[in-house]
Amino acid sequence: MSILIQLQLRLCKQSRFYNSNLFSKKCLKILVPTSHYVHKTKVQPSATAINLTQEDLKLLPHKPEIIPAWRPTPSTDRTNLVQHYLKLSKIRLTTLVVVTSMAGYAVAPAPFEWSTFTLCILGTSLLSSAANSINQFHEVPFDAQMSRTKHRVLVCGRLTPLHAMLFATTAGLSGLGILYYGDNGLTAGLGLANLILYTSIYTPLKRISILNTWVGSIVGAIPPLMGWAACANSIGPGGWLMAALLYSWQFPHFNALSWNLRPDYSRAGYRMMAVTDPALCRRVALRHTVAIQLLSMTAPTLDITNWWFLFRKCST
Repeated sequence: MSILIQLQLRLCKQSRFYNSNLFSKKCLKILVPTSHYVHKTKVQPSATAINLTQEDLKLLPHKPEIIPAWRPTPSTDRTNLVQHYLKLSKIRLTTLVVVTSMAGYAVAPAPFEWSTFTLCILGTSLLSSAANSINQFHEVPFDAQMSRTKHRVLVCGRLTPLHAMLFATTAGLSGLGILYYGDNGLTAGLGLANLILYTSIYTPLKRISILNTWVGSIVGAIPPLMGWAACANSIGPGGWLMAALLYSWQFPHFNALSWNLRPDYSRAGYRMMAVTDPALCRRVALRHTVAIQLLSMTAPTLDITNWWFLFRKCST
């Protein structure tokens, strides 16, 4: 049987309720049913509290929704351990990362070798799995507040945080070793830089500044450079062009994705353009859409493709 508890949620311009100028530095008092979860994130109390009327609620960008907060609930079920690892690795995202590194390898002007190509795929996939696991380890309390992420394995307790970090450490060290000894030091260095950038800068920056999107785009642009470096042991102009294309592509992609997830990001306290500055979100997406078109036109000049590509592009 659930009971009613009184929650005080701090509302201000920098909080999880975006554009709430009317209720800046005030509190919202709501009665909600409790669950078996215990909230682990600290909410700073406010000196005063107000009860919002129906008219006040209409001014909020979305209705305040209380999602049961998270606490560790370790599970002893290990029957689906491989499936848990795949989810912890964000297997679909990891697959896309690997595909972009494969593209960089395939386009590089050097002999194609199946051995180094295969090791590049394996090392990149392990590093991506490690980065995604560490990211989820840090964001469990916030993932629990988002409809899109509240069923992740750490949030649901299917794996313990220690188990996840042991998996991330093993995958990360294995991936770096494979890239260093199987390919070359440049590829391993790019992989290590990307791992640090994603876990130590991008992940915490998501709750601090909208600059996280720019940093995250750099993270997404590095895998084709890794593939190119694995093949040629250097990075040529074509590799930088592929990285620039992928960098610009991520802005219209992610800005459109985050636009429909504004209530989730707002509730979890993430600083996204779609939440804090919707007009800027639209402008940035448009600018980089234009940049993608311009960058694509330079591909034939760098021998990444032929001039027929440019003709087909202009005709469509």
